[in-house]
Amino acid sequence: MKIIIMGCGRVGSHVSQLLVQQGHEVTVIDHDATALARLGADFKGRVVHGLGFDRNVLIEAGVESAEGFVSASSSDNANIVAARIARNIFRVPRVVARLYDPVRAEVYQRLGLTTISSTAWGAERIVEVITHTDLDTLAIFPDGGATLVRVEAPARLNGHRVTQLNVPGEVLVTAITRNDHTFIPVSGTEFQDGDMIYLAVLPSAMQRLEELLGMERS
Repeated sequence: MKIIIMGCGRVGSHVSQLLVQQGHEVTVIDHDATALARLGADFKGRVVHGLGFDRNVLIEAGVESAEGFVSASSSDNANIVAARIARNIFRVPRVVARLYDPVRAEVYQRLGLTTISSTAWGAERIVEVITHTDLDTLAIFPDGGATLVRVEAPARLNGHRVTQLNVPGEVLVTAITRNDHTFIPVSGTEFQDGDMIYLAVLPSAMQRLEELLGMERS
C-alpha cells in the first residue's frame, strides 16, 4: 500500500517506521530537514523536504497514486488543509488527520474526515486505521478505545446470523441497513445480500474482524 505521511515528529516518524516494517511503500514529507533526519539513514521509505499542503510537494511525494495519507504535523490548521487537499483534490482513498483540538476534530469527523486525537492515540492505532482499507471508519470514540466501522456484507455471510460476527468484548454488530431501512439486529437476525453492516470494534480486534469477514489485508 502506498502511503504518504505529512509531519515527521514523534508520532509521524513512528507511524512511518511501523508502516515500512509492514512492507508498505512510505513517503514522509516535512519542511524541517532536521525532523526528517530522525528517521535514520537506514529508513527504507522516501523523504520529501517541503510543505505538506503545497501542491507541487504533494505531487513529488506521489499523492496522485497514493492509497493512504496521514497528516501528523504539530499544526491543526496544516493537518486539516493537507488532509482536505489529499481527499478532495487528489482523491486519496484513505485520509487521516491528527488534530489537537477535540472540538475541531469532532466537527471534521462529522464532515467525513477521519480525525485522531494526539493525546489519546498511539502510532499503532493510526496504522490500524490507515491500513484497514476494506473497513470504512465512520467514528472514533474520544479515547481511541473503540471504532465504529461500516462494511458491506460479503456473500459468505448470507443466511448466517449476526452472532457469527459478534465477539464478546471485542466486536459488536450495532446496526444493519437493508433496502434503505436501518435497524438494530437481534440475535436471530440473518444477513442478506446487499446488507450494510455497522460494527463497534476494539483496535486489537480489527484483524480478527477482517478474518471473520473473509477479507485479505493490504
